[in-house]
Amino acid sequence: MDKINIKNLEIFAKHGVYSEENVLGQKFIISCTLYTDLRSAGLKDELEKSLDYGQIITSIKEIVENNVYKLIETVAQSIADGLLEENEMLKQVWVEVKKPWAPVAAHLETVSVEILRKKHIAYIALGSNMGDREAYLGFAIDELNKTPHCRVMKVSEFINTEPYGDVEQDDFLNAVLIMETLLSPYELLELVQEIENKADRVRTVRWGPRTLDLDIIFYDDIVLSEDNLRIPHAQAHMRGFVLEPLVKLSPNFMHPLLSKTVSELLDELNKEELGNNNNNES
Repeated sequence: MDKINIKNLEIFAKHGVYSEENVLGQKFIISCTLYTDLRSAGLKDELEKSLDYGQIITSIKEIVENNVYKLIETVAQSIADGLLEENEMLKQVWVEVKKPWAPVAAHLETVSVEILRKKHIAYIALGSNMGDREAYLGFAIDELNKTPHCRVMKVSEFINTEPYGDVEQDDFLNAVLIMETLLSPYELLELVQEIENKADRVRTVRWGPRTLDLDIIFYDDIVLSEDNLRIPHAQAHMRGFVLEPLVKLSPNFMHPLLSKTVSELLDELNKEELGNNNNNES
C-alpha cells in the first residue's frame, strides 16, 4: 500500500495527567503515515484521487487543540479514529505523539506513543423468530450503523428459514450485513451482545427461539479461537441461512480456514443436503 508521511508537526495543546498541564499547555509533536492507493492520483495528476494532506494537518490540529486528554495514548487514538472516519480513501494510519516536556524527574528528549490503526470489514449474521421479526432485524441494523466507528455498507435481503435443531419453534427471518468498523473483534462482540440485550434477547435454550441473534461470521481474514469468541464462526459453513444471503453480497469472499469461497461452500452444502434427501427417500 502507498504512503503519505507527515513528520514532526508541532502543536501547542493542553494534555496531561497534572492539572498544571491542562492549564498552561505544552508542545506536542505529531507524526503520521497515511496508507492509501496513490496510483490513480499519480497517473492522472488530480488531487481528488489522493488524500489532501493540507486538510489532514488541519484535522489533526483541530483534534489536538480542541480537546483535553490525560494520556497521549488517547491523543493518538483520537487522531487515528478521526482521520480514518473523515477520509474514505484512508485505509490505515500510523500515528506517533511525542511529548518533549514530559514532567518526570529525569533528563530525556521525548516520551512518545506510536499506534497503528486500520479499517476492518466485518460480516454479521442476523436472525429473529419472535415478535415482529423484520422490526428486530431493522433495529439491529440501525443500532450498528449509528454506533461510533461503525458503518453498515451492505445488507442482504431478508429470507425466511426453518429453525435449526430439535426445538419446536417458529421460522426465522435471517440476513447478513457487511460493515466497516474501527472496533476490535472483542469490542464488536460486546457491541452485538449489547444490541441483543436491548432487544430483550434471552439465552435459556440452545438453538431456541429468540428476538434477535447476531453473530460475527468473518472479521477481515483473521482466525481467532478463544473461549468466548471464534472467528470465522465455527458453524457458518454448515448453515444455509448464513451462506445464502452472504453469497448474494460477497460471493467470492474466501473462508480463511477452509480456503474456499462462500459460493463454493454453499454449493457443497446444497449438494450434501440433496444427497441426504435422496438417501432418506430410497
